[in-house]
Amino acid sequence: MMTSKALKILVSGDVEGNFDKLFGRVNTIQKKSGSFDLLLCVGDFFGKNNSEWEKYESGQSKVPIPTLILGPCDSSLSDEFQNNRDGLELCENVTYLGRRGSYTGSSGLSVAYLSGAEGDKSDFTHFLQEDVSTLLLPFQNDTKFRGVDILLTSQWPKHPSKYGSEVEVDTEKCGSNLISQLAFELKPRYHFCGCQDVYYERQPYRNHKVLAEKEKHVTRFISLAKVNNLQKKKYLYAFNITPLCNMEEGELTKQPPDVTECPYKRETFEELGQEDSAPQFFYDKSSPEKGKKRPREDKRERGSHKKHPRPSGPCWFCLGSPEVEKHLVVSVGTECYLALAKGGLVPDHILILPIGHHQSMVLAPDDVREEIRKYKTALTKLYKQSNRSVIFFERNYKTQHLQIQAVPFPDDRKQEARDSFMECAESENINLDEIPKHSDLKQIVPVGAPYFYAELPTGEKFLHRISRNFPLQFGREVMAGVQLLNMPERVDWKACKPTREQEEIYAEDFKNKFEQFDFTLE
Repeated sequence: MMTSKALKILVSGDVEGNFDKLFGRVNTIQKKSGSFDLLLCVGDFFGKNNSEWEKYESGQSKVPIPTLILGPCDSSLSDEFQNNRDGLELCENVTYLGRRGSYTGSSGLSVAYLSGAEGDKSDFTHFLQEDVSTLLLPFQNDTKFRGVDILLTSQWPKHPSKYGSEVEVDTEKCGSNLISQLAFELKPRYHFCGCQDVYYERQPYRNHKVLAEKEKHVTRFISLAKVNNLQKKKYLYAFNITPLCNMEEGELTKQPPDVTECPYKRETFEELGQEDSAPQFFYDKSSPEKGKKRPREDKRERGSHKKHPRPSGPCWFCLGSPEVEKHLVVSVGTECYLALAKGGLVPDHILILPIGHHQSMVLAPDDVREEIRKYKTALTKLYKQSNRSVIFFERNYKTQHLQIQAVPFPDDRKQEARDSFMECAESENINLDEIPKHSDLKQIVPVGAPYFYAELPTGEKFLHRISRNFPLQFGREVMAGVQLLNMPERVDWKACKPTREQEEIYAEDFKNKFEQFDFTLE
């Protein structure tokens, strides 16, 4: 029998800068009802007047509970997010989730989210069909997918009140069919939204056709008013939830007496671009001169034609993107690929990158993480042949695509790696924490939170939770230091760029040496 620990969750409507009001109310509730696990905020968290924010940002006042927020719906409110699309820790206990995505917490609670409002272009405050398709992609081929626990959107869906109680909102004008599609496909147990300054709790609706399909859990749609509304409409919702992954099927699919039909129909959004036009990736990295070209069918059998997530805009690292410098690519797997680092510290300084668009190791699916592990093992074996060790590091800050840097250095200096990291961190006033060797970033770092992470050849793992002003070249600075590579002049990659001809020579040389370790050739 499954164990089922219920979580206590609070959800708020648009805060609009009224932080004292919200957090004061949260404190009052917790004194009366005990501690809650999480606060979720839909709608605009910041407003025109954010004077109260400074004391929370500085630490003078404490946010009482871990809080996850959505991005802005209005471009004039985007300054506090530093134009970061991919999530950001704004202060202690407040994390901006990002423009879109999903995550599963250590408790098993699954949350999907989409910030902003539907627009005619995909930018910081607007989303398009391709954003929704990208969000849905990881779930579409998952035969075990039953739904998510919580869906957070700022904008309303269209016509959520069909078959249910009436609502004072004209969703024909303010609602989005894309949000309706998202709710229909993700089957959330709770769907929260804001922006309309209305409290509305719809009767739960079914996610299956009666008698025609197996019973599924119901969805509860709830809109919350603005925090400081004058009419004293409800802006804070409290509930208990046991993650669906911890529930028995019979308990999960119980149908309440007031359940209705689903208000959304597939036919209404089938023409919104459901057909997936994601590029099918094939990259011929073989060397024709040496007769190593492999049949196209081999790559197809290994799944290189799998549909991968795509970014909403240009990306220098998605393999199907025209921005990628293909001459730097030296190995392509099913989920990931290797490429020479642009302006590398050494000629075989390598990047491990997912083929599809994943922002960090914390957000990467298991199949991507597994292939990254395989590439790390292969690279470690390669460098060992020339008596070198390797340090892997990731900076999830001011980047939009996951990049694992692999930098080799003399093996006889590996015992000095720890001191080199700690000394450099101290000089930069960076708090670098050692984490357990068998720890998983997904269990340590909140989704959307920026971080720097490094794995040393001695087994140590270091993590820095980034708040603001992290030095972008920190990893290179450590590696270029006297104790490891002793090449301080190469800290800035822009000062290290070889010619294209030299890059092609480096790439060909690496492929030849890596061939015996390249599991993708099997």
